[in-house]
Amino acid sequence: MQVPRRRFLNRALAGLAGAGTLGAAWLGTSKGPAGRLTRLLLADAQRDITPAPFTPDPTRWSDNALTICWLGHATTLINFYGVHILTDPVFSRRVGVGLGFGTIGPKRFVAPALTPSALPPIDLVLLSHAHLDHMDLASLRQLGGVPHTITAKATSDVLAGTGLERPGELRWGEQTTLRTARGTVQIEAFEVKHWGQRWPRGIQRGYNGYILRREGRSLLFGGDTAQTSLFTGLLARGPFAAAIMPIGAYQPWIRSHCTPEQALSMANAAGATHIVPIHHQTFRLSDEPMREPIERLQEALQREPVRLGLREIGETFVCPPV
Repeated sequence: MQVPRRRFLNRALAGLAGAGTLGAAWLGTSKGPAGRLTRLLLADAQRDITPAPFTPDPTRWSDNALTICWLGHATTLINFYGVHILTDPVFSRRVGVGLGFGTIGPKRFVAPALTPSALPPIDLVLLSHAHLDHMDLASLRQLGGVPHTITAKATSDVLAGTGLERPGELRWGEQTTLRTARGTVQIEAFEVKHWGQRWPRGIQRGYNGYILRREGRSLLFGGDTAQTSLFTGLLARGPFAAAIMPIGAYQPWIRSHCTPEQALSMANAAGATHIVPIHHQTFRLSDEPMREPIERLQEALQREPVRLGLREIGETFVCPPV
């Protein structure tokens, strides 16, 4: 029997309304990755990206010092006595999966403190692992020149087409010496507590922290890590003028990302004089409030605040001379 048109439309609309109600309920309560991502994308679409609080001027930095500037997320620009190093470069509006028409993933809250065109010539690009918010191919394609690149094991294939020639892979405990017009930099990879698969999953890829040495000074880049006793083993390889450490995205991802207090504890275990916090305030990757990580770190360092190198995106820290 043929259903009258009006009755059919009423039933269809009722079905859509019911599906919409169920969808809204799922969206509001789901704790799975799909629910989290959907809520994130809906919220992101309604807001602007704010400018970085500070705009650094690398042309004014001394080549006779160790200078560290936080550009956002895990991206730092380092002038290591005249050698320019860029860690985990991410300048894109979003990080995530590229689908041709755009990128599906978290949107920046704060713009990068410098654009790729404003960077000085880069001698070394240092990549901790292949996660989408650390190895952003769109950002890497924007880098000028032909910088040397060091990355973790089983990750150099991801960099095909970026213009980064002959990226070198380091496994935990391996080291290499980079020779530049300004002199040499020794780079050593060490183990952290994280994971390395990149979407789509399937290939087990490496994930590194790094030690950088030049002109008798050492710098530690923690990459991405959860709390681990592995930093205690670095004490004999220092002392370190500073440890660049991740402090955000720990709730509920505590098995992959450390808290601010844990980051400080690991920097202390390695014997670092100063701590430069990264991996917060830029993308919402977790549930803690955006300002919570830096506020907790400041509280943990309230008795020795001079050890905190910087607080805001765009700030610059010059390591005091020995």
